[in-house]
Formats: sequence, C-alpha cells, structure tokens
Amino acid sequence: MRKLLVVLYTAFLIGANPVVADVAALRDGDMKKLALHDTPVAIPEAVLLDAEDGERSLAEYRGKWVVLNFWATWCAPCRHEMPSLDRLQAAMPDLAVVPVATGRNAVEGIKRFFEEAEIKSLPILRDPQSQLARGMAVMGLPVTVILNPEGQEVARLIGDAEWDSDSAKAVLAALMAGG
Repeated sequence: MRKLLVVLYTAFLIGANPVVADVAALRDGDMKKLALHDTPVAIPEAVLLDAEDGERSLAEYRGKWVVLNFWATWCAPCRHEMPSLDRLQAAMPDLAVVPVATGRNAVEGIKRFFEEAEIKSLPILRDPQSQLARGMAVMGLPVTVILNPEGQEVARLIGDAEWDSDSAKAVLAALMAGG
C-alpha cells in the first residue's frame, strides 16, 4: 500500500508540471537515473579555480543551461564519462558543460587526463576545498546537476552516464525548450 501511495504521489507531482512530465517521458538508458525537480533549487555561491588559479564563478554561466559535473581525476567512472561530456558540448554548443574537479586534483593531472582522453571543448575548473560540492550535498562522484539559465538546479544524476546519448540530448533539448 505504501509503495502504491509513493507511486501515485510521484505521478501526481510529475503530472502537475507539464515540462517535468514531458522530460520524464524522454528518459531512457542512463537518463532513467536523472531525478527531475518539481521546483528549481537555489545553489550556493562558491569560488572555483581555473588551471591558472584564477577565481571563477558559476555566475559566469547565467543565461545558459548548464550541465554541471562534479568529478575527480582518481574517479574511474568520472574518467569514463568525461569524453561523453566533451562530445555533448560539441554537439550542443548553446549549452554550457562545466566539469568541476572536486577535492584534491593537481592541475597537471587534470591537464594530462584531458590530453589523454582528447578533451577539447571543456574548461578546467576546480573546487579544491569541495566548498561547492559540500554546499550542494554531493556525497560521492560523479554527480551531474542540470542548472537552468537562472543558475538553479532543476535535475540531478548520481553516477556516470553517456551524456551524448540520443536520450540525454533529447532530455536536455526538452528542458531548454520548455524552461
């Protein structure tokens, strides 16, 4: 009985938001792990560092849809999914794909990995003290969060995914068109 109530409540919530319902219907494969929020969630401000230790902010991406990926050089699933994030950026240039190396990640290690994996379209950004990751309740890696143009979280996927799959591109295109 409890399970039925949870299913009915979830269906009600999804049905209450037509954009969420439309996007939910497009999820296939890895995208089935994508949790869509009924209401956008504010994210904390945090200082990120680029490869030259320059201070950067997610505010720089306001006005664009963002695929924010928390990863680390030592994380095998993170390394596996990074090329698909790079291909997604190339395939959907109106979207900002923003990987953030969380915790201890040496710039040289990131550069070496990007070179080995032939990552060409993505920026090097770091969250060395895990300030942003902690503020967004990222408990493990990888975690990918979709941000709307106002910089609010609208969806979250825990674990790795093929971000350049047809399903991922359809989900992202629907979000961009509907929100």
